Amino acid sequence: MAERFGGKYSPGNSRNEAGPGVAAAPGNPVRSKAAGRTRALFLPPFLFAALAFKGEPRALIMGLAACGILLLSAWLTQQGVIANDAYDARKVARRPAIPRKAFGAVLMGVGLCVGALVAQPMIYAILLGLAGMILHVGAFGFDPMRDKGMEGVDSFQVERVAKAVDEAEALLAGMKDAILRAKDGALEARVAKFSGIARGLFRSVESDPGDLTAARKYLSVYLMGARDATVKFADAYAQARDPKIRADYETLLGELETTFASRTESLLQGSHTDLDVEIQVLRDRLKLET
Repeated sequence: MAERFGGKYSPGNSRNEAGPGVAAAPGNPVRSKAAGRTRALFLPPFLFAALAFKGEPRALIMGLAACGILLLSAWLTQQGVIANDAYDARKVARRPAIPRKAFGAVLMGVGLCVGALVAQPMIYAILLGLAGMILHVGAFGFDPMRDKGMEGVDSFQVERVAKAVDEAEALLAGMKDAILRAKDGALEARVAKFSGIARGLFRSVESDPGDLTAARKYLSVYLMGARDATVKFADAYAQARDPKIRADYETLLGELETTFASRTESLLQGSHTDLDVEIQVLRDRLKLET
């Protein structure tokens, strides 16, 4: 679930897509360097495809097969890196159900081997495939192999939280896609900032699944309303460019940011209160024992 926020029209430099006067969104997932490297994987397959049309039918078939396998490898690797970034961004997370990067590495080796067989002996093709697998693992690493932050946590509660957060992430993605239609970089940055604040609430709920009930309407009703409002605004603003509509939408975003930040703060304060109570109860018990 790793996402890119802002856009080429956003004010500010590339390290601060939120633009001047807008704070960076601390809750946004940080893209790893591996996410950028995955783009390079989509280039080699087309080289095999181009060379395939310059040989005999056997070379054509094997070249196109290598192209298809390498494209699948690149896509799986890209999705694996996105899943890995989402795993790293969350305090509580399950390991990916499908080890996409591992499958991507295997398919990278197979694709290179098949492509090399067009002009090289079997032994060299196999060695090239093995080298490709090793380099793939070196560049992108392995998939997360175990769950994170779930020790002593009710698995049923964790499942409920994970489902609620996934649905909320889908609503944020809908907001991000909709605001692109407005073609306004500053508003894209504001939506990105709100997404970061909303994800702060997500992380709080993941840390304490018991908070899900208190935060449920924020993760569903409020975000759904925000997504729907963004869709309607983007369509209207793209046609009329009415500054009043824009000002009203910015006001809405500001209210949403304040509301979500306040809810997150109250949940954190409630968690601290519960901890203080637990500590005091334990101290009283220890006094009684002595």
